[in-house]
Amino acid sequence: MENKLGLGMLVALVFSTMVGAGIFSLPQNVAVSASPGAITLGWLITGCGMLALVSVLRNLVVRYPNLNGGIFSYAQAGFGNYIGFMSAWGYWICNLLANVSYAVVFFSAIGYFVDTPENPIMGQGNTPIAILGGSLLIWFMHALVLRGVTRAALINIFATIAKIIPILTFICLVVMAFKLDKFTLDFWGDKTPELGSVLEQVKATMMVTLWVFIGIEGAVILSNRAKDKRDVAKATGIALCSALILYIAVSLFTLGVMTQPEVAALQNPSMAHILEVIVGPWGAMLINAGLIISVSGALLSWTVVSAEVPFIAAKEGLFPKAFTKENHNGAATTSLWFSSCLVQLFLILTLLQESSYLALVNIATSAVLLPYFLVGAYGVKVALSGEGYSATESRKKDLVIALVSSFYGAWLVYAAGVEYMLLCALLYLPGVLVYKKALSEKQQAFSKRDYAYSLLLLAGAAGAIYLLSTGVLSLS
Repeated sequence: MENKLGLGMLVALVFSTMVGAGIFSLPQNVAVSASPGAITLGWLITGCGMLALVSVLRNLVVRYPNLNGGIFSYAQAGFGNYIGFMSAWGYWICNLLANVSYAVVFFSAIGYFVDTPENPIMGQGNTPIAILGGSLLIWFMHALVLRGVTRAALINIFATIAKIIPILTFICLVVMAFKLDKFTLDFWGDKTPELGSVLEQVKATMMVTLWVFIGIEGAVILSNRAKDKRDVAKATGIALCSALILYIAVSLFTLGVMTQPEVAALQNPSMAHILEVIVGPWGAMLINAGLIISVSGALLSWTVVSAEVPFIAAKEGLFPKAFTKENHNGAATTSLWFSSCLVQLFLILTLLQESSYLALVNIATSAVLLPYFLVGAYGVKVALSGEGYSATESRKKDLVIALVSSFYGAWLVYAAGVEYMLLCALLYLPGVLVYKKALSEKQQAFSKRDYAYSLLLLAGAAGAIYLLSTGVLSLS
């Protein structure tokens, strides 16, 4: 059965993957740790970094159309099978945790309609009833994707259109209520010493501003299902520019309606409470309804992508062969079942650990730092070597852009901090066993370098376990 995606479907898929739950909680998520000035700097850094990353991806898609594995196929081509596998594994873990976070925030939004102060049925989306509802939602999306990627993408177009309406309504009303004197009242956070220096504030925004862009590479991941490879680059660029404008508007204009401390104290989805201040209860109802629609579309998109990652990686020999199985609708069945079961496991852990949406965001974002950094690094490598370029073709521009992308990736690692990097090592470590299984199927063994990498992961994982046991690092 033909399962090919056109430009419209690719744009909707990428846009919906990015613009999910994050935008509805964005005002509070950035204001909790930064002033308006620092948030502005954070968006400038993130915007430049993501534009560079997307430019590198577009360049690599055009020059290496045979690499159908998306961002992890570039890691494999540039740095070997082990690094390629870990890039795929980290990206997959990020996908799974994103799905968990969406299920949590979905039922947090429903809580607005059903919770009372005496009986918080849904709470922050991590109560037993909310987790049960989240589980049903995950398996409903699983069933949709089993019916085929094209059908899921078509449904997603309607979800994308529906989510835009409340977001644009919010922006229009916030712009109308915007007051410049309130926005500039404490522009750099000088009157709020607990925020720290401007550098510390900017660092604190990085995980959140990156989080709302995760998914920008979705069209690249699905490039082997695109009708025209040229549409992959177009879809990525259109989705990025559209999302960047929305994010900046939502996070900055709100600080001209309420002060930074007021926004920081809001419960999520913070957009709902801000609109409630401006127009009354119907505003909060509109935003929560929009969030529910938005998360449904984003969860569908991420379910598609999370099934594709191990499926494509298995075709490249990085995952065991069992992950290459498809049904008659062209859905990656084994990969989808494994993904859904792991999301279910993470949902149960969310209940046990009482993990919040923001905690899941930080963990998921940390998991994707390696894959993103390796894209830029591979871009630098090919620009320096000239591989894929003609003899007369200039490589300077591509080299500069790839260097910017790489520096942005390194900056994100610094901003995330040692604790989250160690936690990533703990999440990456089980992948070693999966990779060994894939190697054994090809009658290959671990190299000395593979063992060295694995020992580094083991050391990092041990550090994470120690920090978790002592309470220095928390999942809640």
